[in-house]
Amino acid sequence: MSGRRGSGRRWVVIALAISAVSACATDTGRTTGSFLNPQEIPLETYDAEQIFERGEFELNRNQPEEAAFYFAEIERLYPYSDWARRALIMQAFSYHQDQDYPNSRSAAQRFIDFYPEDDDAAYAQYLLALSYYDQIDEVGRDQGLTFQALQALRQTIERYPDSDYARSAILKFDLAFDHLAGKEMEIGRYYLRRDHFTAAINRFRVVVEDFQTTSHTPEALHRLVEAYLSLGLTDQAQTAAAILGFNYQSTVWYEDSFALLTGQGLRPEASGDNWLRQIYRQTVRGDWL
Repeated sequence: MSGRRGSGRRWVVIALAISAVSACATDTGRTTGSFLNPQEIPLETYDAEQIFERGEFELNRNQPEEAAFYFAEIERLYPYSDWARRALIMQAFSYHQDQDYPNSRSAAQRFIDFYPEDDDAAYAQYLLALSYYDQIDEVGRDQGLTFQALQALRQTIERYPDSDYARSAILKFDLAFDHLAGKEMEIGRYYLRRDHFTAAINRFRVVVEDFQTTSHTPEALHRLVEAYLSLGLTDQAQTAAAILGFNYQSTVWYEDSFALLTGQGLRPEASGDNWLRQIYRQTVRGDWL
């Protein structure tokens, strides 16, 4: 917390107009009249509910940084109250709205640690996952955050399968998983363009073996056909095309692979004894043992 948020911040100038105070109404419609006082008053003077309402007010006027401060003060001033529990989850939310992801994670993790059985624990876990997911960068950057997002999303799904957040977590998990496959494809294409065929094959193999359910698998199989043909490894190229034809025959990737093979007098078929033949037995014939 910066110096601006230090002890001096506990002395707040509260000079809100009547119309603004109405935004601080609780669910019962009561306004926080003490916030009308336009004097400097120690924050400790207010009770937890009043400070909570001030945090909500700051959120309503799109000031999440200020809101997080007030919610944090409840945790400091009234650590064992029910308002502290409510303020902690709101603190995590406010930090996330402010894109202060480390502090959002910290608050969310404290909520999970202190209140693991609370109804909002699922949301805290989801917020923690979002603090990683919302930082996932374009495919060309380091994907460490993507791995962390996947782990946190998986925990949301596994710990709270019946929560309102599980379905959203599953969707984001699939997108993050696809993102990682895209990273492998981007590197594989880079090597393929420079005729580093073995290095390219290693990347495309990762997609086929570890990311089979993603949208990148058809292209990965086609790129394997290209790379193996370039190395003269026709058995592997034919097998990759056979898998591609069985699972993705209507795609442009299969059409291109078929053209490459037939152009050299070959056809898509499981051939030889290699890692792709094992994939063929599993995905086409269903032989998993």
